[in-house]
Amino acid sequence: MSNKSKVAIVTGAGRYRGIGRSTALVLAKKGINVIVTGTGRNPETFPDDEKKMKWNDVFSTSEEISNLGVKSSAYVTDVSDENSVKKMVNNVIEEYGQIDILVNNAAAPNGADRVSVIDLDDTLFRNVINVKLFGTFYCSKYVTREMIKKGNRGRIINISSVMGKSGRANTSAYNAANFAIDGFSQALAKEVAKHNITVNTICPGLIDTARMDLLGRDSGWKKRLEEIPLGRAGTHEEVGELIGFLCQKEADYITGQAININGGTLTER
Repeated sequence: MSNKSKVAIVTGAGRYRGIGRSTALVLAKKGINVIVTGTGRNPETFPDDEKKMKWNDVFSTSEEISNLGVKSSAYVTDVSDENSVKKMVNNVIEEYGQIDILVNNAAAPNGADRVSVIDLDDTLFRNVINVKLFGTFYCSKYVTREMIKKGNRGRIINISSVMGKSGRANTSAYNAANFAIDGFSQALAKEVAKHNITVNTICPGLIDTARMDLLGRDSGWKKRLEEIPLGRAGTHEEVGELIGFLCQKEADYITGQAININGGTLTER
């Protein structure tokens, strides 16, 4: 198929400075039609740059995609809710007829879960798991069914983290979710290989996105940068380009992999 006939879904694509939006734009520039999903965030919670530009979450991302000359739709979707995911996938199939690429990027925001296990409320732990892990499960489940029905080559890219490979203090919920994403992806890759569907995981290190605003850009940020051999944080555009590569024909033989993009901070596994 030509890219003009391909359809991609990117979840968690509502932030202006985010991996989801950058990935969606990379795919759109390749001529792929892109559906984006997000939570429909309260504008009062937007960072200052989004407020100044009157950013409108996934609807603004979808508008940017359409301006590149491809089709796009935006859906407010709770990926942790199975019925919400089923409705979204059914709507995409009804409107576009197929799904060729799925990028599971949605994740719970950094916040109160970043504490010691002994102080971690189980509700916070469950929320991280529900959005990150169950969101990936539900979207993969229903999109894979449609890919198999259509019989075309498919691509599933799940966004994990270096913290899906190495534990870090005060991030137990996030560690648990991402370790699980890596294992889930390996299992799914083996299940769907016979259908010419590849499944890979991207494991970013420190990436300068809106999720990192909580850290600030002062001494704490500089200390984190000092841990990176390349001496800088990655950009969401760089991660988007890597995901875009995995959607190309040149990546046909890559599946079941957990690919690091971290400036050299972690190279094992």
